[in-house]
Amino acid sequence: MNDQNALQTELKELIVSSLGLEDIEANEIETEMPLFGEGLALDSIDALELGLAISKKYNIDLQSDKEEDMQKVFFSVKTLSQYIDSRAAV
Repeated sequence: MNDQNALQTELKELIVSSLGLEDIEANEIETEMPLFGEGLALDSIDALELGLAISKKYNIDLQSDKEEDMQKVFFSVKTLSQYIDSRAAV
């Protein structure tokens, strides 16, 4: 997938739909906003659900031996889209 903007929009919609977020619209999620902590305030359960939804939708394996790697991947919509794009190109 070469169109990062389209992928980022898809990811924002996936975040809202897969996590059942009722208080936020996909277009309100900023591309570089942290998904955890002070940003979107997702938690570890959300990370698992989102990871499963991404794995299914994009048919990629999100497992890593290093937890900090996945923390970097799941930092923002931008980092997620870059990871998915790099995995899709493999």
